[in-house]
Amino acid sequence: MEVIKGLENLPSLSKNTIITIGNFDGFHLGHQKILKFLIQRAKKYELISLVLTFSPHPEKILGKGSIRMIQTLDQRLKTIKNFGIQQVLITPFNERFSNLSSEEFTRRILVDTLKIKKIVIGQNFHFGKNREGDIFTLRFLSSRFGFRVHEIQSVTINSKTVSSSLIRSLLQEGKIEEANTYLGRHYEIQGKVIKGEARGKIIGFPTANVETKNEIIPQGIFISQVKINSETFPSITNVGTRPTFDQEQMQIESYLINFNKNLYGRKIIIKFIKKIRDEIKFKTPNALSNQIKKDLEKAKKFFNISGK
Repeated sequence: MEVIKGLENLPSLSKNTIITIGNFDGFHLGHQKILKFLIQRAKKYELISLVLTFSPHPEKILGKGSIRMIQTLDQRLKTIKNFGIQQVLITPFNERFSNLSSEEFTRRILVDTLKIKKIVIGQNFHFGKNREGDIFTLRFLSSRFGFRVHEIQSVTINSKTVSSSLIRSLLQEGKIEEANTYLGRHYEIQGKVIKGEARGKIIGFPTANVETKNEIIPQGIFISQVKINSETFPSITNVGTRPTFDQEQMQIESYLINFNKNLYGRKIIIKFIKKIRDEIKFKTPNALSNQIKKDLEKAKKFFNISGK
């Protein structure tokens, strides 16, 4: 997959394109449905498959900077690559770009620059200055400029429409299993193992303390998996402030089951599978240690691990 940063760096296209546009944050089941359709049509009509995405998220520029992203840009690119997309164009979203009218955007970027022949979009698609353009605008412009619009229906599960905003809310509420249902996979963060205060080691459970650029970290104690290179290990992960030790700073700690190697400085991925409980303050470190033993037993039962 070729990643192009900025329209000015787009190489000369050898063929016409079929494209989709969006942030694709989380790459949930709705996003996957769009890309599957796009890939199928690209092969059928021998078109270049291209994803036009933005960085930073438009809401961070248009006065809603509090939005938290489900994935880092690197994670988004990795998931898109796994679908077999040929090109991803990352457009820096700035004030100048946001002021393009829907017609200017279509003519200058989609038609003149990207040689569009087909576009695949989801429901509630909007584009152009102040989100003035919608599906009806796009269909009108497509007849004028000679390309075809494919609208993909949203994915609905348990009477809820799958969306990035829904998943963000669930993750921030710690509802990891429900979020995973809409994502179509386990939610994951990536980061580097750093030195901590060795509290876990003192109470008998040495943990990997993780520093991450991910913006949404569900709080609580979770059954999880830790991926190191191509290997995956069962684990329990604690995200919180460690109130038993009167800490205030948020910490991410994973205890890898039956694992005793040094991970300092290593890059790892944590996959959140199931929430065990909320973080609470225990009267003594020993009481916390006893609770962790119970948490560990639940994780071992989940992974079907026997023994100590």
